[in-house]
Amino acid sequence: MPLRNWIMLTVLGAIWGGAFLFAKVAVAEIPPLVLVFLRVAIACCVLLAVLWHQRLLHHLEPRLAVPFLIMGFLNNAVPFSLLFAGQTVIGAGLASILNATTPIFTVIVASLLVKQEELRAHRIAGVALGVAGVAIMLWSSLTGLATDPVWAQLCCLGAAVSYACAATFARRFRSLPPQVAATGQLMGSSTLMLPVALVFAGGWMPADAGLTTWLNVVALGVLGTAIAYLIYFRLLAEAGATNASLVTLLVPASALLLGWLVLGESLGPLQLAGFALLLCGLIVLDGRILRRKAATPGQ
Repeated sequence: MPLRNWIMLTVLGAIWGGAFLFAKVAVAEIPPLVLVFLRVAIACCVLLAVLWHQRLLHHLEPRLAVPFLIMGFLNNAVPFSLLFAGQTVIGAGLASILNATTPIFTVIVASLLVKQEELRAHRIAGVALGVAGVAIMLWSSLTGLATDPVWAQLCCLGAAVSYACAATFARRFRSLPPQVAATGQLMGSSTLMLPVALVFAGGWMPADAGLTTWLNVVALGVLGTAIAYLIYFRLLAEAGATNASLVTLLVPASALLLGWLVLGESLGPLQLAGFALLLCGLIVLDGRILRRKAATPGQ
């Protein structure tokens, strides 16, 4: 990938690293499926305002309604619901590790099942190194594999599979401006999640959540979803499904860095070793150094 794409990937990883923290706070007081609806609905309103300002609303054509519903189902409704449900009983660390398997499933879907991308050895090696780096960074969370409920872990893995399918399906939106594709999928997921949220809200009322919780909900919707998907869809169009899915490797790393910078949490040798291995994985995935070495005379 060119440097521009790596910058977008890094920024997106930082944003979604913060989103895991926003969600962990909010889901403590808001039912998971209601939180999913609030997240996508807030983001949808923000992006509709962006399209109106940029005079791009006409791109939301009726013929795209079904594809947008499918994209909203695969990229928002299913993975958000599964992750939030899983995070009610497992920690954010283990959820991040399981979610970091997304590039593995994306390689399987995009390269082996739909033949959308070429399967290359350096991609497989890079993804494997990256996932290993994430596991080492969050080593203490791996104990949850043996103690946390299996259903919650399967929820997080199911979210990773759904993200992989969405990244592959999103290829059909490459001709659309990124902000239009992002808005369309959020309209789809908001439509799908409204009745679900109403059914599963139970006796919950907005007044049941405090100010801190609502600030996290707004941050999750505006920064962690609206702005994040503007970057994500541009990255998908320019770099492809597998490369865009690498953001799930960067999310745990950015969450740890945010904890160190903002909360004063310590980074031990294991975390630093994990960072180093993750960086090696991304370098292998990029492939440029390997190509240069192969092109060097005498090698």
